[in-house]
Amino acid sequence: MSAVIERTVQRLPVPRRRRSPRTIITAGLITAALVALHAAAWIDTDMDLGMLAEGRHGMARFVAEAFPPDFAWDPVVRSGLEACLVTLWIGLLGTTLSIPFTIVLCALGSRATSSNAAVYQIARGIMSFLRAVPDVVFALIFVTAVGLGPFAGVLALVCNNTGVMGKLWSEAMEEIDDGPAQALRLAGAGRVQLIAHAVLPAAVPQLIGLALYRLDVNVRASLVLGLVGAGGIGFLINQSIQEFRFDEMLTYILMVLALVVAVDVLSSVIRRRLTP
Repeated sequence: MSAVIERTVQRLPVPRRRRSPRTIITAGLITAALVALHAAAWIDTDMDLGMLAEGRHGMARFVAEAFPPDFAWDPVVRSGLEACLVTLWIGLLGTTLSIPFTIVLCALGSRATSSNAAVYQIARGIMSFLRAVPDVVFALIFVTAVGLGPFAGVLALVCNNTGVMGKLWSEAMEEIDDGPAQALRLAGAGRVQLIAHAVLPAAVPQLIGLALYRLDVNVRASLVLGLVGAGGIGFLINQSIQEFRFDEMLTYILMVLALVVAVDVLSSVIRRRLTP
């Protein structure tokens, strides 16, 4: 009996999915719009594969001059290691020093903890502004205030990271179970008690994971900030390019690669340990 049923089931034709003319027209319009947008973007960005092919000789010469990398201890490797350490400190301080400001903003800009619509919108607006301004722009502003060096890079990352992490943390707080918070509200708990004893404890693993992710991003961002005078190994890369010392540049890039991989591995290990 079961064999008969199996043969019958196997012979049943798969029903064809019916698509209404309206759905087909909508899909066609969306496809045409995407094609038109990409065509406009291709034209306005001066995309030219032929120009890229013509410039292959310049790229080949650039790569040939970068190999082999310069592994001379003094001054290349030693200064590169010191600059890598500065780059790591910039990313670390830019992440950790932004946490107090992030907590305040996400407490005011999260629906799980803020009941005042005006305060909520103001907090979200501040976070949007800090996210919208690139960290490089913040670095240029702070360089004019405190001069060249890592301090400007730390301040730039604190501003930008507060906006980015504030958005991520506020959304994480909105996704937690609302049961403990409701129980505390019924017991007469205030807003600070609600945040400290219900919202933050429930969201701590996710918040720490997001902070570690931002640390990884900020270490890489601090490299770019060094190109505009905010210190770290990015400054050495920019200097070696300006002096046409491409072998030194390649050495510094390899150091950056090792630093980014190390931070990424460490962050992944910590996140796995935090995952229940």
